[in-house]
Amino acid sequence: MAGNSQRRGAVRKPGSKKGAKTGSGGWGRQALEGRGPTPKAEERPYHVAAKRKAGAERAGATGTAPRSNGRPSGGSRPTGRGKGPKKSGSATHEMVSGRNAVLEALRARIPVTTVYIGTRLEADDRTREILQIASGRGYNLLEVTKPELDRLTDDSVHQGVAIQVPPYEYRDPEDLLDAAAEADQPALIVALDGVTDPRNLGAVLRSAGAFGAHGVLVPERRSAGVTASAWKVSAGAAARVPVARATNLTRTLLEYKSAGCFIVGLDGGGEVSVGDLAFSVDPIVLVVGSEGKGLSRLVRETCDAIASIPIASAVESLNAGVAAGIALYEVAKVRAEA
Repeated sequence: MAGNSQRRGAVRKPGSKKGAKTGSGGWGRQALEGRGPTPKAEERPYHVAAKRKAGAERAGATGTAPRSNGRPSGGSRPTGRGKGPKKSGSATHEMVSGRNAVLEALRARIPVTTVYIGTRLEADDRTREILQIASGRGYNLLEVTKPELDRLTDDSVHQGVAIQVPPYEYRDPEDLLDAAAEADQPALIVALDGVTDPRNLGAVLRSAGAFGAHGVLVPERRSAGVTASAWKVSAGAAARVPVARATNLTRTLLEYKSAGCFIVGLDGGGEVSVGDLAFSVDPIVLVVGSEGKGLSRLVRETCDAIASIPIASAVESLNAGVAAGIALYEVAKVRAEA
């Protein structure tokens, strides 16, 4: 594969008021040099770890203790941008009801808080397997009346069985870069722009786990979250691939770009095929838009390149899960051959 010095693409001009230009996938007039491995947290000027290190160095030079501004000192991160997982905005538990749905969820190893079984339940093969899995994994097992199950499931068709799923704990966007740095690999992240179907998110997680992505980034608003439906479709990958939430997707993508990542949007009208991207071996963020609207304007303008997946003319578009899987495969293939 050609070296970074031969790769070309459009980048934002210094002082430009219009912001980033849409790139050409490495074949434009302006050269894009490889940005190398993702820097460690302390080497990124905007990262909390770098600011903490700089503060400690200043304190050592002056002999005074650094100001805390109400934030914890030492090795811990400030509240709200912590290293560990953070819970979603809603602390409510989700209920999954119905024999088929509950059994599929348990087979996919969705985290379970409590298993509810109705009194005088007519047993069949499904309920026997549900009870076997629940007892084998040590889940809380409660026998409740039908009116109580009706209340817990908002009068849905539960067939005498339901499970309670705890809220998913999202990561911080910085954690995805840290995961790549700790693995000593160029970052590979998937960002979803306006994807609202949790089943598509689950499919993306499954592909991300299969092709070695370091995580998936979703916006806090107007986006699918990690629900029981996403867990089921991911086939357990949601337990292995971290999902981070961004307050503002465009701003987070710009921060990733500052950290050395190339931002590549997927769109049917892209200038280059995703298999021909010139910087697949570099730190990269693949941005997948919604099936109907595609990439939003601000996100598109943030991208270094817009890549497409060649498909038959009779097919209008691919859904987010399929598009992400194909793009991740192409990037993984190039990296394996590099």
